Amino acid sequence: MWIAANWKDYEVIDCSLGEKLERWGDYILVRPDPQVIWDTPKDAAGWRKRNAHYHRSSKGGGEWEFFDLPEQWQIHYGSLTFHLKPFRFKHTGLFPEQAVNWDWFSDKIRKAGRPVKVLNLFAYTGGATLAAAAAGASVTHVDASKGMVTWAKENATASGLSDAPIRWIVDDCVKFAEREIRRQKHYDAIIMDPPSYGRGPKGEIWKIEDAIYPLIQLCADLLSEEPLFFLINSYTTGLQPAVLSYMMNTALRKYHGTVCADEIGLPVSSNGLILPCGASGRFEL
Repeated sequence: MWIAANWKDYEVIDCSLGEKLERWGDYILVRPDPQVIWDTPKDAAGWRKRNAHYHRSSKGGGEWEFFDLPEQWQIHYGSLTFHLKPFRFKHTGLFPEQAVNWDWFSDKIRKAGRPVKVLNLFAYTGGATLAAAAAGASVTHVDASKGMVTWAKENATASGLSDAPIRWIVDDCVKFAEREIRRQKHYDAIIMDPPSYGRGPKGEIWKIEDAIYPLIQLCADLLSEEPLFFLINSYTTGLQPAVLSYMMNTALRKYHGTVCADEIGLPVSSNGLILPCGASGRFEL
């Protein structure tokens, strides 16, 4: 398992009975997590002194209960700064487990010895975009949500990257990739973090089990002759590491690189467990 163990401003303190207790900077949140199906005593003080609690509804969805939480606050990862705020579907605007991938590809970019062009699809609030830009890459950031792209720009400014070579695109990721192929554009690295289900700006339906492999095949035609890396993240239970590995090996075989895939996770400070947080597949030459 690849573990995001270098955080200072974020921590999974404890987890039990379908919930995780987290520290986001100065604030303690309780959020649901479907992986936590075990039952241990909720002894950590944060369970009782939480700043906010997201309650899952048996009918689907849920809602926040606030005790003492600002509308927005910041946390840092190295030189990067992220604006956080609680919003729908339990999220805060950041997936901290992805830091293990940020560290991996940032090291590759710094050591590449050449200019690196990165395409980040389903780029959300820009964690991977900022990490790649801070490492020296030029980045094309694509997300179907205008609000998420605006949020990512705010994170870039807060991180001192407002003048970095980042191209901000609000578009359906598949349609953007198709247009880039027609334009004969190429990238040295591709990152994609697709949702399990979603809709594009014009109502296009995205279902990962149906759409992910055709998109990988499509993006294979966007890679430069000597690509640096290709990273795919998945939070969908059915797309286990082996599945990611098989898809990438098949779609990217012409590049004769190496593919490895594994679970990613976060350390739990109270008990030494590692909380599983999805899977990632990595291709590199």
